[in-house]
Amino acid sequence: MERPLEGMRVLDLTRLLPGAVASMMLADFGAEVIKIEEPGIGDPMRHSQLGISDPEAWYLAINRNKRSAVIDLRRPEGREVFLRLVESADVVLEGFRPGVMDRLGIGYGVLRVLNPRLIFCSISGYGQDGPYRQRAGHDGNYIAIAGLLGINGQAGGPPVLPGVQIADIAGGSLHAVAGILLALLARERGSEGQAIDISMTDCTFSMLYIPLVQSLTDARQPQRGSEGLTGKYACYQVYQTLDGRYLVLGALEPKFWAGACQVLGREDLIGRQYEGDAQSGMIEELGRIFAERSQSDWLKLFEGVDCCLTPVLDFAGVLDDPQIRHRGLIADIELPDGGRLRQVAPVIRLSETPARMELPPPRLGEHTRQVLAGAGYTPGEIEGLVAAGVVGVN
Repeated sequence: MERPLEGMRVLDLTRLLPGAVASMMLADFGAEVIKIEEPGIGDPMRHSQLGISDPEAWYLAINRNKRSAVIDLRRPEGREVFLRLVESADVVLEGFRPGVMDRLGIGYGVLRVLNPRLIFCSISGYGQDGPYRQRAGHDGNYIAIAGLLGINGQAGGPPVLPGVQIADIAGGSLHAVAGILLALLARERGSEGQAIDISMTDCTFSMLYIPLVQSLTDARQPQRGSEGLTGKYACYQVYQTLDGRYLVLGALEPKFWAGACQVLGREDLIGRQYEGDAQSGMIEELGRIFAERSQSDWLKLFEGVDCCLTPVLDFAGVLDDPQIRHRGLIADIELPDGGRLRQVAPVIRLSETPARMELPPPRLGEHTRQVLAGAGYTPGEIEGLVAAGVVGVN
């Protein structure tokens, strides 16, 4: 059975993380994703310098199921090649600063005339308008402006950068995919194409439902590490064990809290779950109790007790966890040389039209000739463009 996006063509001009993850999700469900890369360099993710032994590892992790075509968009001839590809495209995905696509002569105003059904999705740090629209930035900058970084960390301590790229992926990638699918659905219902403005700062801000409600309802500034779900309560807390490991107790409901208190031998605390003045003392007391045994000992004592207690796993533990293994969250994709590349598997599970991991991440310019031939260029025309340096091949 066909996957949901079979027959959809996506021209992906993005670089680095947000756009690559978004287009990979579309490709996993059948979209034909053509990664448009600049000559010689390609996506900078191919050459990461951020402390990893294989500089191409991050590129390989987020570019499966795509094809790569090298086109010099700064040259008029390259612009003409891209415009011909747009004629048969369903989606253009770009991640430049606002205005760059217009300066290249391939902005939405030009492309919509050429292809009125085109979905044009822009992912940027701050959005297509506003005083910050031209500012450079990365994930840490966007979560700082959105308010997330300021509430992340322990009470009395500095803001702590999260361990994953929240603005890039949750803010950029996932919202871009949602926007593209909504626009495609609208098009199928009779609308023409449209432009999508994804601001990673906007989308991060939109995740702050609970702290924003606290701020807007009580007219006060949420305090780092001291709110209901960030460290205020003993029932929702991280505790260190005897062996220096950690457990998370998430016993927000009274029945879960009662179950935890019974195992801990502190039934006297059951009725004080949300007693404001008692929280610091209860946190200290539970911290002392949890520090008396190892993580594994506590997990054995709590086995079968329904109270939302879990270990904090390191990555060795995550990869060996029975739930992670059962769900198949790490899978292999076959390489042309017979080898296999380990990948994070698609996590959106459709019962009838599931995602598939079929094509390994492409080499730079691996499919340029194929892509141009599909757009109607003759072999002679293609070789002429290659010789002139307008397009690149591998």
